[in-house]
Amino acid sequence: TPPSKLEAKYYYTSLPSRPVLVARTKAPTSPKAYLRAKELCTIGNHALKEVWEDKLSLQLHAILDSMKVRWSSTNIIHIGITGESSTPIILWVGMMPTSLSRDDGIIVASKCWDLLEEYNITDVNIEICESVVTCLSSPRLLKPAKSFDPTIDVCECLTMTVGLPICAQNTPWAKGTGSLFINKGRNTERLLLLTTHHVVFTPNKSKNWLFKYKKGPHDNVMLFGDAAFNKYLESIQAEIETKAIIINLCKRFIKAIEGKDDAAEVRECQKFEIELNKVNKVIGALNTFYQDVSTCWATPESHVLGHIILSPPINVDVGNKGYTEDWALIEVDASKVDGGNFNGNAIDLRTDIPPIRLTRKMYPNPWNAHSFTYPANHLLRLKGTIQDNEMHNPTALDQNGEPCLPIIMHGSTSSLSIGHANNIMSYAQEYYDDSTDTLKEWAILSYNSKSSAFLSKGDSGSVIADGLGRIGSILTGGTGIMDSLDITYATPITFVLKRMQENGIRKPNVSLVLTA
Repeated sequence: TPPSKLEAKYYYTSLPSRPVLVARTKAPTSPKAYLRAKELCTIGNHALKEVWEDKLSLQLHAILDSMKVRWSSTNIIHIGITGESSTPIILWVGMMPTSLSRDDGIIVASKCWDLLEEYNITDVNIEICESVVTCLSSPRLLKPAKSFDPTIDVCECLTMTVGLPICAQNTPWAKGTGSLFINKGRNTERLLLLTTHHVVFTPNKSKNWLFKYKKGPHDNVMLFGDAAFNKYLESIQAEIETKAIIINLCKRFIKAIEGKDDAAEVRECQKFEIELNKVNKVIGALNTFYQDVSTCWATPESHVLGHIILSPPINVDVGNKGYTEDWALIEVDASKVDGGNFNGNAIDLRTDIPPIRLTRKMYPNPWNAHSFTYPANHLLRLKGTIQDNEMHNPTALDQNGEPCLPIIMHGSTSSLSIGHANNIMSYAQEYYDDSTDTLKEWAILSYNSKSSAFLSKGDSGSVIADGLGRIGSILTGGTGIMDSLDITYATPITFVLKRMQENGIRKPNVSLVLTA
């Protein structure tokens, strides 16, 4: 039977985007059981892995297309009750909002179930929800700040680490993220930056063509658009105001305690005086930093990070793996970087996640081999790549003992995110006026039900890596129904590097160091 209106509304209420349930093949075991908090997990080892990408997914999409339903994504994941170790595997089908009734949804779910039975797969449930796939689109840059630097909490956006906030000069409202710095072979002077095609070129089916710079005016890429830069200045000012409040509180406490003979209160007064001196130094450094940024980065020209040199058209089912192609290369302006402020790709781990909690998150199961050490300088160096075989057959275990790959990302909007990579690919459907495209994607899930969404708008192009610093993929989009997305989609970096070589970038190198 179709879900009730209440079940449809609240079934996924604990997920980031809170999508609407349309249909399911297994009803709740008790009244209002659907209200219990749920979380998404990777599938681990299952017979479905062997037939999904090459056979079953193609047949499933053909069935959905033949029924003329507007499906948006197909994913294989665990959707279980938070805290329970036994969670069902779900074929999770996304539908465009309001395009499928709950009664028709039951028919679609039944057809999906019949297909699974043809493969003798009877332990996988079908769930259909409403979901939309979304693409998340001069002064010298700074060295990464040391842990004792007073400006450490505000200077990250201007440092030479991955996750720079970028946009095309022609579309400053379309924010994205600079993924990886790359050079060609042994050329240590010319630095390239990787991002997605849809960040630097507005997606347009009729103007989706190869861009290759030869000569003439540049198609510039900016570090910050105008609105983003103003917001950044406001964040620095807010940090200054916060320190001013602390200074005022310290002065009041010192005044209230001064002159008293009690030994404990004297010690307390000394603590406030030490804190006052410390914060006075910090606020002085922040004011200087604010003046430097607002002056040196004041003109539009100062925001030019570089120009686009190569970007193939967005395409689907590319190569023998059938991945989606969505990438662009930017040549970084030589005035922005040299060996003095850049010595390799790195993710800055210094956020509001304490080192101990971050380390525990990268070890979801105590039986996992040692694969992450929090670096003393907060910078996780990126080198090497995660190969396709390990994406499909990870050696680590999640909290439920299922195979998983803990991964980490630093986006220009989300900052630092921890999640788990699914070991089976997902598919997304994009609609145009007279055609559709089916995209094959590597699916990334949030860490658990208490975590926020893994990505936010503006994170497109971000690099995703494991705890060893091996590069896995670049982020391209996600699926969900609200601003928060439930599943993140990414393209494997091994595929992107191979396509670069096929497009004339000789021996693209991600494990690089520039000469000063």
